[in-house]
Amino acid sequence: MTDFAKMVDAVRAGDRTPEQAADALYALLTDDERVGLLDGDTPFWEGLGMIRAEGYNARPYVQGCVERVGIPGIRFVDGPRGCVAGQGTAFPVSTARGATWDTALEERVGEVIGREVRAQGGNFYGGVCVNLPRHPAWGRLQETYGDDPYHLGEFGAALVRGTQKYVMACVKHYALNSMENARFTVDVTVAEDVLHDVYLPHFKRIVDEGVTGVMTSYNSVNGEWAGQHPYLLTEVLRERWGFAGITVSDFVWGIRDPAKSLEAGLDLEEPFAQQRTTQLRERLAAGEASWASVEGSGVRLLAAQLRSYAARLDGDFGPGTMAADASRALARTVAARAMVLLKNDPVQGAPVLPLDPARVGSVAVIGRLATAPNMGDHGSSDVHAPSHVTPLEGITAAFPGAGISVVEDDDPRRAAEAARSAEVAVVVAGYTALEEGEYVGADATTRPELLALFPPAPPEVLEAMRSGATASEHTEAITAGGGDRVSLTLRPVDEEIIRAVSAANPRTVVCVVAAGAVLTENWRREVPAILLTWYPGMEGGHALADVLTGAHNPSGRLPFAVPTLPEHLPPYDRDATAITYGRLHGQRLLDDLGVRPAYPHGYGLAYTMYSVDKVVTDAADENATRLRVRVSNTGDRDGRHVVQVYGRHPQGPHPDEKVLVGFAPVDVPAGASAVVDVDVSFVPLAHWDATARCRVLPAAEEVVLTVGSYAHDPDALVVRGRR
Repeated sequence: MTDFAKMVDAVRAGDRTPEQAADALYALLTDDERVGLLDGDTPFWEGLGMIRAEGYNARPYVQGCVERVGIPGIRFVDGPRGCVAGQGTAFPVSTARGATWDTALEERVGEVIGREVRAQGGNFYGGVCVNLPRHPAWGRLQETYGDDPYHLGEFGAALVRGTQKYVMACVKHYALNSMENARFTVDVTVAEDVLHDVYLPHFKRIVDEGVTGVMTSYNSVNGEWAGQHPYLLTEVLRERWGFAGITVSDFVWGIRDPAKSLEAGLDLEEPFAQQRTTQLRERLAAGEASWASVEGSGVRLLAAQLRSYAARLDGDFGPGTMAADASRALARTVAARAMVLLKNDPVQGAPVLPLDPARVGSVAVIGRLATAPNMGDHGSSDVHAPSHVTPLEGITAAFPGAGISVVEDDDPRRAAEAARSAEVAVVVAGYTALEEGEYVGADATTRPELLALFPPAPPEVLEAMRSGATASEHTEAITAGGGDRVSLTLRPVDEEIIRAVSAANPRTVVCVVAAGAVLTENWRREVPAILLTWYPGMEGGHALADVLTGAHNPSGRLPFAVPTLPEHLPPYDRDATAITYGRLHGQRLLDDLGVRPAYPHGYGLAYTMYSVDKVVTDAADENATRLRVRVSNTGDRDGRHVVQVYGRHPQGPHPDEKVLVGFAPVDVPAGASAVVDVDVSFVPLAHWDATARCRVLPAAEEVVLTVGSYAHDPDALVVRGRR
């Protein structure tokens, strides 16, 4: 038995705390092994070659392994839409999962991901992404759950609960990362109250849940790079929040100074042997970093591993774990629950949806995305699922007796002809990884200040460069396309196709594939039915058919508002080198401007009607309350509704702001009622007090709660935070 295994047993038995066991392990290490805990084990240029040969994160990236005493090290596998290593289950993207408003479902997703990461030899899952998308153009919006801090925190905490049953989890990117193209250069200026009231509460919620790791962002904050930011990493994270886990850098360009990052509180440089390997010993000798800091980070890294290994669940993590039948079924369930029905007008006396397969004789399926394996971007979140179901495949399987015609080309005339000849037309339009997603441009591998972060090139690379090759040709493995959106509307040809099809066939359904808000003012009034399908994962085609046919009564709700005009959004320049983040975005900005959205925060229709008709305050304390809410289903179909609670503090510094403070899904049978408990937090209504240096909660009796079905629901009920 190795020394590490003995310490795991001691922690499991309660004979030592993880920190005591980590101290004992650390004492057994040499100085070289101690420094080696703080970065990756694979040499930098070898690591790039591995990515070029195998693809990104085809197997775990190992950091700080010490085989002599059995220390496994941090074995990183990325996310968040599944286990990136191997061929795992590709779930719908995080924004879609946020649209379910179901944290219990997200915890189940986390359990599947945790088991699959274990099956691939990983022990550290880097996919808990909760960056707040202040603007829908952000290219990686698909990796987060929505634009509300409370909603983000609850979903991130659920994913942590699920994955940490099997592996360590890491939340990212800390902090203020919501620009993609400029992420290596942009400096984000933010006032302290805005930072603590808007951009950090969800991170704190996940720290309070017990997340193991926090990954820093690439951007700088108020003039200092996030990967070496003493205020964020030490004063806020450790001293104010009491975080006892580990901090890790984002990959390759995550820190700019190996010594400064260590002293600021950054424990681990990821993923390869890079700056710390080549510079840290020299910087320690020069007094620019201390051995005490090396020890502090090393012990934290060991304690994190010991704590996880002592508590994690055992099981069979063989090859059959990956994309198992039950996991695929869960992916289908999540995708169906996530889809948001935005419009469903009557045609010839009845709503277009749902479609009865027994009565529909022909369907025209139209659009370049109807046959595309369009599961999200091709960056670090790309899950290599063993199969996928396209919209066409799902519709074909669900309508076995119908004639299916397909038009994939960008040809409005052909699309209209096909639609005219069918009973129903389904247009699938939206984005792909080329239009939105993670972005690493060629400039990241050619700009001098970023190239300077690479270790000296080995002889074979130098020889190739002397022969005329550029450095970027040897770093092409770490480039990725996509980036921030250049437009918030669909492609002009998509809009032309939609108008042509709807003119040809009154029973037209538009399925929008996207991560964030899409402006639809050019066409939404011309079509009777609109369904937001997101990037729905490997079983997305079947899930789409489930919703179209009514096998699943739509239950998704928007995790953001959809504006009518780009002027109703915060300013955004995807190439900016400096930007200021303000307090208002999304629904709160629309409220402040006094304009109505196309679709408000939390909005979504169903094939039935619900009413929130009774609210009772069941319990309350200074931080929270619990509401018992009765929901009635007045239609003839069983369904699933989401109760949403928005709070306001009229006596506070922001008396007009309404923010999300609680939510809960509930199954309601047709023609019946159901009661659901909704936990409500007053924390979203707290405000930063510069004098007290903390957030101050409102008095519960001063809080006004609006209980309904979406933001500014005219039928919502109003109660006080305390009886």
